[in-house]
Amino acid sequence: MKKIVVLGGGESGVGAAVLAQMKGFEVFLSDHSKISDKYKDMLYRHGIPFEEGKHSEEIILSANEIIKSPGIPDSSPLIVEANKRGISVISEIEFAGRYDTAKKICITGSNGKTTTTSMIYFLLKNAGLNVGLGGNIGKSYAYQVATEQHDYYVLEISSFQLDGMYEFKADIAVLLNITPDHLDRYGYDMQNYINAKFRITQNMNPEDCFIFCSDDEITINQLNKIVIQSRKLPFSQEHKVAQGAFIEDGKMVVKYDSEDYEMFLEELALQGKHNIYNSMAAAITAKVVNIDNEVIRKSLMNFEGVEHRMEKVLSVGGVLYINDSKATNVNSTWYALDCMKTKVVLILGGTDKGNDYSPIYDLVKEKVRAIVCLGVDNKKIHDSFSDKVETIVDTLSAEEAVKCASKLAKDGDTVLLSPCCASFDLFKNYEDRGAQFKAAVRKL
Repeated sequence: MKKIVVLGGGESGVGAAVLAQMKGFEVFLSDHSKISDKYKDMLYRHGIPFEEGKHSEEIILSANEIIKSPGIPDSSPLIVEANKRGISVISEIEFAGRYDTAKKICITGSNGKTTTTSMIYFLLKNAGLNVGLGGNIGKSYAYQVATEQHDYYVLEISSFQLDGMYEFKADIAVLLNITPDHLDRYGYDMQNYINAKFRITQNMNPEDCFIFCSDDEITINQLNKIVIQSRKLPFSQEHKVAQGAFIEDGKMVVKYDSEDYEMFLEELALQGKHNIYNSMAAAITAKVVNIDNEVIRKSLMNFEGVEHRMEKVLSVGGVLYINDSKATNVNSTWYALDCMKTKVVLILGGTDKGNDYSPIYDLVKEKVRAIVCLGVDNKKIHDSFSDKVETIVDTLSAEEAVKCASKLAKDGDTVLLSPCCASFDLFKNYEDRGAQFKAAVRKL
């Protein structure tokens, strides 16, 4: 019997373990940290042996195949050793894809993935299609393949998940943008990160569709270097395209084969330049899937956005508090600041992933009244912004950051948590950071 070891006992790992067991493999799950009670209960329920708080090398390296959590880098000694021994190391998405005959709509990009994935899922649900949501969002894709039956899956896929994908194929691939992110995982070499993102197009054939932003210079440069078999459908806010989406006379225009769809930009539920891009990608996808124009219109007018992404929390004493905790890179924060119509007290900081802050210098000078650092080591933020804003203060908790920001903000200002950084120095993840920020705002 083939032996599969799953590394990581979170949503994706436990889902993969359940699917592997249902497919008749001998399964063992190992997590270097503590596994939450919710996932332990699932493992007990399915009778899957596991360990926590350690990795038993002998057991792990006796596997025929390892399914690795996206959080574990390829440079980890255990993975290096597995590769040396010729043990196949794959992602949950790769594994689940082997057993799934549904049409797969896969979304990646440095920014906007969760919003666009959620928007496409919302569109397909509203059209009455039998659709699952997974990948880097919602329930484990592997667990759904094991326990549910869908005609379509909408999958948010990160570069870390793409790294472990080889035979998997998207029917529709959406690449929103590529900006420097996670460079610490890619040897500080941008090309390695670009190559990872473009893995979303691998194995596609001429009947498949690749939807991409033709305003994104890095994407276009890479497209000029490689051959992609699938049909290409660009979207742009800067020029017209023959097939895909563009802006004309205050409207989004979508063209797919002989079908057209138009919608005034002011009708879109989510405003701001970045959200227009997200809506364009979703609208093209909807046309490819043959969704009715009226369903597209209603869906894009009523979509409510996602938690921790430009989420309005509360107005307190004439100051609006916005939770953009999901902004874990500089480009995300650029979009957030670009949307701002008021002066801003900006909460920045966390685990720096090799950030270059220069793209936001001009916006910070123009719009930011003060910076509140929320991180253990804020030296780089001080060095980057001390000559651009008058006030920079350091804090070590969400509550302290919110209290400081509330004192620095003036009537009519916005306090924006848009950190540019990962959250692991002070929080479990960006959701925990956002939740603590919202709780602190409600205490004011």
